[in-house]
Amino acid sequence: MPIHAITNSCAHLQNAARARLGLTSIPNSKYNLRLALAMHRAGLVSSVTRGGPTPPPPESLLTHESEPVTTANVATRRIWLGLKYWGDKPVMSKLQAVSKPSRKITAKINELEKVARGFRVGHLKGLDLGECLFVSTDLGVLEIREALEKKVGGLVLCRVS
Repeated sequence: MPIHAITNSCAHLQNAARARLGLTSIPNSKYNLRLALAMHRAGLVSSVTRGGPTPPPPESLLTHESEPVTTANVATRRIWLGLKYWGDKPVMSKLQAVSKPSRKITAKINELEKVARGFRVGHLKGLDLGECLFVSTDLGVLEIREALEKKVGGLVLCRVS
């Protein structure tokens, strides 16, 4: 898995949230899409839409049908994310990549249980209140609570608070 794509997406999403953007895009790759869908399931983003270089119309953001991806247009495809705000603050105020290209951090199920309870395990700091940790598993990218429910471990991607 190209960790650098996830790292760049986390940095971009944090900057977009700090700039108070309502809609932003990240490059279209299967890893970015899996992370975006996991964030949507966790309630951190309001919408995930695949599209072109221009954003889809706001009224059809959830029902937008994008053109199929071909070899001629694959480089121009983007994943458009609707960011959420609570009051005057962004829901995703801090995104931090845990695994980096030079140091990939994996965790087994028993280690994830300790991290979810707030205990430090190796290089992984325990979760605080309101924090999410995303893990790449054989079943796709899952939030730590989903991974514990399905009893799988994997590569720790990023934490969001």
